[in-house]
Amino acid sequence: MSILFEPFRVGPMEIGNRFMRSATTSAWSDGRGIVRPEIIELYRRLAEGGVGLIVKGHLYVTDPGRAHTGMAGLSHDYHIPMLRRLTEAVHAHGGRIVAQINHAGCRGLDDPAGPSAGVWEGRRARVLSPDELRSIVEAFGDAAERAVEAGFDGVQIHGAHGYLISEFLSRLANRRADEWGGDLENRMRLLLEVYDEVRRRVGDGVPVMLKLNCDDFTPDGFTIEDSVKVAEAICRRGIDLLEVSGGGIDRRQELMARAGHGDPELAEATFAGYAARIREATRPTPMALVHGIRSRCCMEAVVAGGLADLVSMSRPFIREPDLARRLREGQAEARCISCDECRSDVFGKMMMRCTLEP
Repeated sequence: MSILFEPFRVGPMEIGNRFMRSATTSAWSDGRGIVRPEIIELYRRLAEGGVGLIVKGHLYVTDPGRAHTGMAGLSHDYHIPMLRRLTEAVHAHGGRIVAQINHAGCRGLDDPAGPSAGVWEGRRARVLSPDELRSIVEAFGDAAERAVEAGFDGVQIHGAHGYLISEFLSRLANRRADEWGGDLENRMRLLLEVYDEVRRRVGDGVPVMLKLNCDDFTPDGFTIEDSVKVAEAICRRGIDLLEVSGGGIDRRQELMARAGHGDPELAEATFAGYAARIREATRPTPMALVHGIRSRCCMEAVVAGGLADLVSMSRPFIREPDLARRLREGQAEARCISCDECRSDVFGKMMMRCTLEP
């Protein structure tokens, strides 16, 4: 049997195989951030399709931290009942699911606010005060507690993709002169305080994970050298799984090539080269790798070669919720062609879906 279908342990949690559904917003919760029944059905299909570990699309920890229309929340107790129905649907099919908790920061829909004032991607953001930051840290802890109450098997902190935590990590976005900015030790303060608060709230019996950029892909924002140091720090603190991703505010597409790997078997794994450097610095902490992986031969090279323990995918599971089962039955690669139409003009207006499927 391929290593892809062997079980794996993340902290106290065992999953059935090496496939991870990376957090993908369904973008169709109601105006209060409550998930709709159609979203629950999507996660039921993912579990039925054999995904070892599902990460629920990001959930905002405060109302001002909402990133977009249709984003689901964990900022109030009234979010819990429908999320509990979602986790029950996953568990009914033997699946495992964790909640990704997030704050949009400068990408906030209603209140763009981050480490420093400025205009980012067309939005003018204000600066967050130290008191606001301390409240946000507490809000991450509150959301983690609600996630456990809703039946999630763990929590993933979103520290990537130009949202609040990754903004603080970036010297491009974070130009503060107080204890939250300046050198990397200060820039990672928000992440470490969020982790400590989440861990304090949920204890050691619940897996706590982190999604981290290997690089922002800006000329001088958050670099691979920074990422290795942050990864080492969070692993020393006891993170249960590190998911390596990439891309921050004002990223440049042409810079993504620098994260690649020289091994032809890993060519489609966009961040494989940088992931290898993070892996070397963080063993034995479990690691997942996301972005670009489509073929079973690459997936097997990632896991069998020790680059990562889990293969994480996002868009392929939008097109094929049962992709893990199909691969086990012999399908050679995902059918996703990375056209990105799944998040085009339908975003927030209806549930995210593959436009190529009937």
